[in-house]
Amino acid sequence: MAVRGHLLSLLVLLALAAAAAAGGGGTPSTGTGTLVPAAPGASLSDRARDDRHRHAYIRSTLALRRRAAEVGASAFAMPLSSGAYTGTGQYFVRFRVGTPAQPFVLVADTGSDLTWVKCRGAAPSPADAQPPPPARVFRPADSKSWAPIACASDTCTSYVPFSLANCSSPASPCAYDYRYKDGSAARGVVGTDSATIALSSSSGGADSSRRAKLQGVVLGCTASYDGQSFQSSDGVLSLGNSNISFASRAAARFGGRFSYCLVDHLAPRNATSFLAFGPAPGPATQRTPLLLDRRMSPFYAVTVDAVYVAGEALDIPADVWDVGSNGGAILDSGTSLTILATPAYRAVVAALSKRLAGLPRVAMDPFEYCYNWTAGAPEVPALEVHFAGSARLEPPAKSYVIDAAPGVRCIGVQEGAWPGVSVIGNILQQEHLWEFDLRDRWLRFKHTRCAQ
Repeated sequence: MAVRGHLLSLLVLLALAAAAAAGGGGTPSTGTGTLVPAAPGASLSDRARDDRHRHAYIRSTLALRRRAAEVGASAFAMPLSSGAYTGTGQYFVRFRVGTPAQPFVLVADTGSDLTWVKCRGAAPSPADAQPPPPARVFRPADSKSWAPIACASDTCTSYVPFSLANCSSPASPCAYDYRYKDGSAARGVVGTDSATIALSSSSGGADSSRRAKLQGVVLGCTASYDGQSFQSSDGVLSLGNSNISFASRAAARFGGRFSYCLVDHLAPRNATSFLAFGPAPGPATQRTPLLLDRRMSPFYAVTVDAVYVAGEALDIPADVWDVGSNGGAILDSGTSLTILATPAYRAVVAALSKRLAGLPRVAMDPFEYCYNWTAGAPEVPALEVHFAGSARLEPPAKSYVIDAAPGVRCIGVQEGAWPGVSVIGNILQQEHLWEFDLRDRWLRFKHTRCAQ
């Protein structure tokens, strides 16, 4: 190869010299040259070998650019389903992480800022003495893309929720003891890894034949946990408003948006919908400002203007919906029943129960108003939630007068403390498409059946 290079250089110099001599008489040259073999002694097999190497380079370069264009411009989706078959009120999403990818079933939670999976050896705390550890556990040592986050790093000290202060050395792993509002918890160490995603087809669904890697996903490796909902899943997919949440990082690379559509909370296991990143499939018909308020982080807040029952506005103090007055309202996919601060709760249940007064009452925890529905099937009064910007949520009756037992229905809201935040739970959100536009700060939604 060295001899061939010297020959090439010599031939180029000779050609330049010849061209200069031809134009030396003052007459401009036309610039016409003669191609000569770069390596006169090279055989056809040598040339074929060099061409194959160059072709492989061209192919790999274009493949990388195509994948980068897909990840930068497309959307991706994950299957989403109700966890009713496990006895929980959560929604589960299928998630693949690690290299090679390992599949997991995670709780889709807009109130979480840390994504975590159960790791090898993970087990429930003694107080939760339920089933043995699941077969699906993440094995960091088996993932080529796993990288621990140091406890002295800015990510650990500033962004990881409930990170522990015990840092024996700057390089020690970042440890956490994550506590949830319902009393459940997860404990482990944090790192980063790659998630395998299925890029969406033109129809909006996931296309399993077009996969890509999402690098640098912040991931908790949980060694122990508490909480009933975690008995039925492999961990949590963080969809909250946070610098390290999966939602924030994935949405930043896919148009600044994510969306989900929740099937009926009692739907069977095979009834799936989707969690998607990128523009939502089909236009949403309603929109209201999305409040990304640090006082409410990692939750997504909205402004409620009024609540109507049977077309009549309820008398609820404005402070109940005001974040600045220790009120406000959030959407939370990880909460099942809608929780209303006391003034709103009293107004809503009074208006609904007044119109259901003809039915026999039934006592059933945790609800205050339950009815024997076999005694008759009255028309349930319409409930409307009016948001800022003239957006209206008009849920089907089954989303707020819910099936609690055979022949029994209850007003499916809970009373929350006041002052305190109100929570729009996943049952009230069911059979709606919700799009969280994090870039332009809009919440868009529309009524739809969701099931694919």
